Amino acid sequence: MKQQELIKRMAGKNPPTVVDVRTGIEFKRGRIPGALHAPGWRIFLGLSRIPADRQTELVVLCELGPRAQIAKSVLTAYGYRNVDLLEGHMAAWRQAGHPLER
Repeated sequence: MKQQELIKRMAGKNPPTVVDVRTGIEFKRGRIPGALHAPGWRIFLGLSRIPADRQTELVVLCELGPRAQIAKSVLTAYGYRNVDLLEGHMAAWRQAGHPLER
């Protein structure tokens, strides 16, 4: 999903769940407002707070992309059917000057 599309969707009635799979330290330094923190290892072990409804729209991101791609694969294997990656991930979000929450 493109960054501008996510910003638009976040302001709407049915925003997707933004899933940040970075480490706790990375997450605390700055995140997309309202993002759910779910490190990849917690997703893999089924310990994350990902919505139980497998039809929930999820937008997954990490710092640069590889961890998010793995998390997307795991979520898809667990039956989630509406999973997308944030284009450019957190590095591009920050570089573009989009809002951050701490």
